[in-house]
Amino acid sequence: MKAMILAAGLGTRMRPLTLKNAKPLLEVGGKPLIQWHIERLVEAGINELVVNHAWLGEQIESYLGSGDRFGCSIQYTAEGEPMETGGGIFNALHKLIEHEDESFLVVNADVFCDLDFNAFLTPDLAEQDLGRLLMVKNPAWHAKGDFLFDQTSGYLQSNSGESLTFSGISLLRGRLFHHCQPGVFPLAPLLRDAIAKNQLQARKHLGFWSDIGTPERLDDVNQMLMRGAVE
Repeated sequence: MKAMILAAGLGTRMRPLTLKNAKPLLEVGGKPLIQWHIERLVEAGINELVVNHAWLGEQIESYLGSGDRFGCSIQYTAEGEPMETGGGIFNALHKLIEHEDESFLVVNADVFCDLDFNAFLTPDLAEQDLGRLLMVKNPAWHAKGDFLFDQTSGYLQSNSGESLTFSGISLLRGRLFHHCQPGVFPLAPLLRDAIAKNQLQARKHLGFWSDIGTPERLDDVNQMLMRGAVE
């Protein structure tokens, strides 16, 4: 299985830190955010990666290179302008899978999470399913959440269940993008359509997760790492 790391965001909420630095290269615990993901993926045996980028993307390619020093191979998809999550994944799909029934992992570069990727990927998706999302408890800054989760069935639902926040980590099947065309488009409508058809699983993550969306959140995670509160 291959994995895609989404690294094409402009990082506007992180300014001024991202005026001259690509957001995925901002450091947490002394190393870039994106490096944490790569190391965890390699530990899980996932060593074929695709990274998309836009703003200051040359910095990302310069730092990561071919991926050899991390024990993996990295391909890149450069976006002149960010294509949003859906468009960015669709643009890279040919590097991730050979046919649409295959699955691949997607990780937002700007989240920090202690997830065991092997546990998240097991078992395989059911034949009819289009994906599995990692969900987390709603943080204070996103109290309404994103989707409703039915713990009993293990699927996201349209009208009932516990409100949770999408972590930015997912296992997706190529068929999710079957009707898509190249261009700029969000991922959320595709996910909602899959939910309506009861084809999107979810796992609730009980460990640590943070969206590094502001300088304050970056500082908070760094402080927690210094105190040993997060591994």
